[in-house]
Amino acid sequence: TMPEVERKPKITASRKLLLKSLMLAKAKECWEQEHEEREAEKARYLAERIPTLQTRGLSLSALQDLCRDLHAKVEVVDEERYDIEAKCLHNTREIKDLKLKVLDLRGKFKRPPLRRVRVSADAMLRALLGSKHKVSMDLRANLKSVKKEDTEKERPVEVGDWRKNVEAMSGMEGRKKMFDAAKSPTSQ
Repeated sequence: TMPEVERKPKITASRKLLLKSLMLAKAKECWEQEHEEREAEKARYLAERIPTLQTRGLSLSALQDLCRDLHAKVEVVDEERYDIEAKCLHNTREIKDLKLKVLDLRGKFKRPPLRRVRVSADAMLRALLGSKHKVSMDLRANLKSVKKEDTEKERPVEVGDWRKNVEAMSGMEGRKKMFDAAKSPTSQ
């Protein structure tokens, strides 16, 4: 006989919801504690780096010296901030380029869906060549106009027995007749 396997009971939906809410509460608590620690670290760092200013009882020249000293420190910090910002921008550009290369190598580069736009040939040429060039792409103007009456006069329609026509045109004699027929309208 097979040994009986103990089945683990599945978690009910209400239990899942309770566990999820407990996890979220714990995560919020940890986040708030981390935020408080970060603020305390910042205050401690600033207290170390920036001593309190003693401006009482200083003469005008001493206050001016203090202002010049503070201004020089601000300039140094501003230069460092600018350098760090430039490095950060450079790094983000490099990351973006590398991401594009990775996507390109994978072959999963998604092209944006293109919309069909109706543009006339004149507008397209104007966009390509600029407004200085006056190029007309009116193709219909270059076409030769053909009147319907002329075409009907050129081709008289012969209705007859096609079998006689095929027999007459077969062989070398027929080819000679076709050649002569094709030659005669041009010589007129």
